[in-house]
Amino acid sequence: MNRLAKIAAAAAIALGAGTVSAAAACNNDAGTETVLGAGSGALVGGLASHSLVGAAVGGVAGGLIGNSIGHSNNRADCRRAASRRDYRRERDSYYIDRDGNRHSY
Repeated sequence: MNRLAKIAAAAAIALGAGTVSAAAACNNDAGTETVLGAGSGALVGGLASHSLVGAAVGGVAGGLIGNSIGHSNNRADCRRAASRRDYRRERDSYYIDRDGNRHSY
């Protein structure tokens, strides 16, 4: 098995394992995106340069990019979760009577 096939197999395993646990959550964990970025970067770097050095450089660059994307997604998820909490808190602080008047608790 040549080096390129090994790189492709490793990237496929990393991508497959990374997508199993992919879920949007406000948990400040960017591990999945980092692994996906590193795997795809190694695959592209290896295919573009036909060398292990290119795969390594691509993996590192892809990992850094994936990590920053993961942190950006986490910030958006946290904002969305906070918005839902605020909406529920506001919605639960009053009621509307049968005449359409709004009353606070």
